Amino acid sequence: MNKKVLWITETAVMTAVLIALQVITKPMGQVVTGSCVNLVLGVAAIAGGLWCGVTVAVLSPFFAFLLHIGPALLPIVPMIAIGNAVLVVVLYLLAGQKPLGAVSYAAAVAAAAAKFVTLWLLIVKLVLPMLGLPEQKMAVMSAMFTWPQLVTALIGGVVAVTVAPVIRKALHK
Repeated sequence: MNKKVLWITETAVMTAVLIALQVITKPMGQVVTGSCVNLVLGVAAIAGGLWCGVTVAVLSPFFAFLLHIGPALLPIVPMIAIGNAVLVVVLYLLAGQKPLGAVSYAAAVAAAAAKFVTLWLLIVKLVLPMLGLPEQKMAVMSAMFTWPQLVTALIGGVVAVTVAPVIRKALHK
């Protein structure tokens, strides 16, 4: 199969899986949905490659916004896309083509920390203060982009580095 067609197919499948998981897990709350999203982002990066991961990472929050799954504030959607892309790039660079091992799990921790810091800086410290939200809504939105982001990225990342090598092998990469 042509490499470009394979890339498009893998990226489309990962995007579809991510959207389906967001819809299915939305009633289960941020920890479950966020962990599933980060799992798919990690698998996309490790099994599908850097650009598959980045594409899925950037598309994900826009689909979540359009499907009313994520936060209903459009100005933060691009910031979530950046945070997702940071997770994918760090994970790919540190664990992308390596076999499963301690380095993979360290990469998942580093990627989760990088995403957490990125979202905290971009959303909590930069964008939310500029939106002039009521104090209570500001507090709720700020809380969404603090420790839960770290937890969900850690859960999704650890599961991703565990299962992605098997998927990569199945795809003969």
